[in-house]
Amino acid sequence: MKKNKPFGMPFGILMMLLLAFGANAQKTPDITFEETVHDFGKIEQGKPVTVVFNFKNTGKAPLAISDVKASCGCTTPSYTKEPIGPKKKGSVTATFNAAGLGDFNKTVTVNTNAGGPIMLTLKGTVVAKTETTGK
Repeated sequence: MKKNKPFGMPFGILMMLLLAFGANAQKTPDITFEETVHDFGKIEQGKPVTVVFNFKNTGKAPLAISDVKASCGCTTPSYTKEPIGPKKKGSVTATFNAAGLGDFNKTVTVNTNAGGPIMLTLKGTVVAKTETTGK
């Protein structure tokens, strides 16, 4: 006597594939920055300033930064090069050279294996030395 199988072999294979891909889909990295905008306020002309943007991998797979680019040559970025495990922390550091007077609004673009690019912003006002020291 033949057993009654309502869904048969193709259904079983489909279910196994869905479970396998579903489990892998949940194991992805995710990046969460403590801040994405840093305001330096008034800074003295000719004195470079640096900010560290700290982040955490809030996903379930290793996070890798593939590229970090500044919007101009006046900002120099560096970043954690090795993969960051789940629940671990890393950082992106940006140094602005403060050569020209006036307001500035610079960006650093971070590309990772966690999805689309993330924009970090540095802003403030570069003032002449006498304006920050009062001399």
